[in-house]
Amino acid sequence: MARESLKARDRKRERLVAKYAEKRAELKAKGDWVGLDKLPKNSSAVRLHNRCKLTGRPKGYMRKFGISRVTFREMAGEGKIPGLTKASW
Repeated sequence: MARESLKARDRKRERLVAKYAEKRAELKAKGDWVGLDKLPKNSSAVRLHNRCKLTGRPKGYMRKFGISRVTFREMAGEGKIPGLTKASW
């Protein structure tokens, strides 16, 4: 489980990216690099890091589900992910 401060920091970055996305695109289209420099650094999408939505784990992230491999395995085994069953043959 990731520290709460790391998860909060990532949520803050997500909000900033969403807030400034339109303005950043506009400034990039104009080629106004000075204007881009004046925006908050955390408003850049490059600074986002994929984290598990449930545990905050930064590694082993599965984009399709938005969770880490560990959480995915637990949930799949318990039948909490629709359409997934444990393979057996």
